[in-house]
Amino acid sequence: MGRKTSNKVRMYHRYLGFFLAGIMAVYAISGVTLIYRDTDVFKKKTEIETTLEPNLTADQVGKELKIRRFSATSETATTINFKNGSYDKTTGAAAYTKVETPYLLNKLQNFHKAETGDPLYFLNIFFGVSLLFFVVSAFWMFLPSTPIFKKGMWFAAAGLVLTLVLLFV
Repeated sequence: MGRKTSNKVRMYHRYLGFFLAGIMAVYAISGVTLIYRDTDVFKKKTEIETTLEPNLTADQVGKELKIRRFSATSETATTINFKNGSYDKTTGAAAYTKVETPYLLNKLQNFHKAETGDPLYFLNIFFGVSLLFFVVSAFWMFLPSTPIFKKGMWFAAAGLVLTLVLLFV
């Protein structure tokens, strides 16, 4: 690995880093917020009152309200209670609290959750390959004979050990 190759890789690393700075910020923010997806942190609550047909079953209420993983917590002759709300069988009145991620944050998080059917999945592949390039090209940032490269190898080894510990412990 000569100085010319090292300089070329450093240039690609630098300009790809500048190009991807915005998307890296999006992934960083959305990645941190996705850690809290099973809580109500970063989410807004909306009180909803609507009228459905009377005398629906619990499954029908869940489908009509479009609540994923709907399950009734209790049911009487006149009421179906569920997480964050209730349904009156006699009048058809349903009142519940909808908890959802704000619009902009939801858009940011969708970058992380793209699947092969989503138009964004090509972006995810490109971004993943770019991050892999950053990992590999970091080792060409300095010549192997320099003290900073040798010190960098110690940090890389420590990072590898930490990664293995986090994966398997």
